[in-house]
Amino acid sequence: MADAFGFSDELGPAKVIHLHEPGVGLEAILVVDNVAAGPSIGGLRMAPDVSLGECFRLARAMTLKNAAAGLSHGGGKSVLFGDPKMPLEQKEQLIRAMACALRDVSDYIFGPDMGTDETCMAWVKDEIGRAVGLPRELGGIPLDEIGATGWGLRHSAEVAAEYCGFALEGARVVVQGFGSVGMHAARFLGECGAVLVGASDSQGAVHSAGGLDVDALIELKQSGKSVAAYGDGEVSDREAVIEMECEIWIPAARPDVINENNVGSLQTKMVVAGANIPATPAAERALHERGILNVPDFIANAGGVICAAMEYHGATQTAAFQAIEERIRGNTREIVEASRGKDILPRAAAEQLSLERVKAAMATRRWSIF
Repeated sequence: MADAFGFSDELGPAKVIHLHEPGVGLEAILVVDNVAAGPSIGGLRMAPDVSLGECFRLARAMTLKNAAAGLSHGGGKSVLFGDPKMPLEQKEQLIRAMACALRDVSDYIFGPDMGTDETCMAWVKDEIGRAVGLPRELGGIPLDEIGATGWGLRHSAEVAAEYCGFALEGARVVVQGFGSVGMHAARFLGECGAVLVGASDSQGAVHSAGGLDVDALIELKQSGKSVAAYGDGEVSDREAVIEMECEIWIPAARPDVINENNVGSLQTKMVVAGANIPATPAAERALHERGILNVPDFIANAGGVICAAMEYHGATQTAAFQAIEERIRGNTREIVEASRGKDILPRAAAEQLSLERVKAAMATRRWSIF
């Protein structure tokens, strides 16, 4: 099946599963990419316009991310077609149906992603007993509530800033996609003295050269409003976020938001990827040629999956945060130095790091495949 879609290579995918159940309106895809290091962990993404191609790219990103983070897990991803803001009862029915359909796929562990949260993972656990990112009441470490991914972004940004010649104190930050990842990244960076000057979501963007009140923006978002409702700043179309001048630009939404058409408009010293695959390959090359440091997704935003894996194995929140800090700081430094020492793109350096680890894990398996 993988060959038929043109996605197969030496790493995977191990399996691609399409789900279709007209009775409940279920349409979904699972890609288990590589399980040489152990069962795959990857989020369940819900949106009306997800696709097989996106699911495969995200699953591969998880393979590389988990390997770079030194986890005993492979990479996978699942996508569910639908509006995540649909009535809660309908959403619960779809997610429970999807979990039941994948009950016997033991090499995939569900986690939260865009459009899903801790409550969704509780539904999955109730059905099949195999999920991470659970509510505290179920013994979980709620990734979105504590901001595990944002915590990792803060540490990646601090290390990367050393190579860009500035400190976090006073550094200007712009967040594209001020949601569960972006808001916590802004909060943690703000605690280090960085200043949020721009933010966007699906409904608009806001900018203030003097700085935005992060707590006020978080309160807006948690009340169901857009950052465009912020009362003290310049409100604009969401696409304007690409042109906001800063030192740290954080994409924290959908794939390919930085592309050939807009990469020339970025006015930043570095990009720290909060979202998965936020830039096209051509855009990443353009950033490198312009001297803008781009810390790849599976290095910078691994905090969530590190936390999820540690939860799965019974660790505490404190231990998870310590592991996120240690591993992401070390990996960021390693790939930036490799990129500059070999004059290669940061993603190429990161892929070399991850591929070495994946292939070493594959070499230990009885069957030297996926």
